[in-house]
Amino acid sequence: MNDKQTPRGTTAHMPDLNWSQVRETVLLLELASGQIEAAMTDSGASVEVLTDSFTGMAETMRLISETVAALPEGGEAGEARARLLGAAGQVSGMVHQAVIAFQFYDKLVQRLAHVTHSLGDLSDLVADQQRIFSPRQWVELQERIRSKYTTADERTMFEAVMRGVPVEEALAQYIEAMKSKQRSDDDIELF
Repeated sequence: MNDKQTPRGTTAHMPDLNWSQVRETVLLLELASGQIEAAMTDSGASVEVLTDSFTGMAETMRLISETVAALPEGGEAGEARARLLGAAGQVSGMVHQAVIAFQFYDKLVQRLAHVTHSLGDLSDLVADQQRIFSPRQWVELQERIRSKYTTADERTMFEAVMRGVPVEEALAQYIEAMKSKQRSDDDIELF
């Protein structure tokens, strides 16, 4: 879409001879992409603070554990030592779980970034009168989108939708596959 020849905003409220449902579609795709970008930016700053806090907590817990481990093992000090080491172990476990949650957040951000880029690519294709009616261009777009998926399950969901499976059904199958993997796999997938 040539920015110099066509208005950028909606004209749906007062359509004229230049009104275009394609331009309206592109505008809404760009808006959706912008909203995703804004949400990722807003949440990114908060997660950075949390990450730094948990990193600091992990280091502090390590120092506490080392200090407590140096206490005598017998008598009252030994009992306090055992309780403190137990508590330190629990807190360290919670910090570890938080780090894992941040890894899942990172995966979410990566997926949203892929969606944003895909919406941008779609918007560019729909806006281009030379490309919009070319099946080859649509296949290339689909391949670019598919190539951004990092897991086999995501590619399976994509392929199901491309075959005509309703999105809700393909998503339900994806979620069930993820739950099944979680039940059968004790290891945490690192991203």
